[in-house]
Amino acid sequence: QMQLVESGGGLVQPGGSLTLSCTGSGFSLDAWVIGWFRQAPGKGREGVSTIDDGDGKTSYADSVKGRFTISRDKSKNTVYLQMNNLKPEDTAIYYCGASYYPGSYGSSNAREFSHWGQGAQVTVSS
Repeated sequence: QMQLVESGGGLVQPGGSLTLSCTGSGFSLDAWVIGWFRQAPGKGREGVSTIDDGDGKTSYADSVKGRFTISRDKSKNTVYLQMNNLKPEDTAIYYCGASYYPGSYGSSNAREFSHWGQGAQVTVSS
């Protein structure tokens, strides 16, 4: 009933760009903190970015700051992650997650997010 559906992954060369989408199905994302996380082979789920459930504040991991942008389109019930100047180390499966707790804004702890997208593979390679 309450699902997150991701799209937009793919293969891109270093320096290229991709945009991921996370669309709510069965519930409105307006009241939820949305986070993007990524998981590279052999690693845990790493926090990338969050957007709050109020005035649109955004947060970013240091590794992506200045290159990635998270945004929310309430009319489409969708959160985006625009990824620019991609690097090979950005290669991972990217997941969006939703948390009903406002305190999850800025959090890199995946355990705080109760609903998850199916994952989107992002591969950055020449």
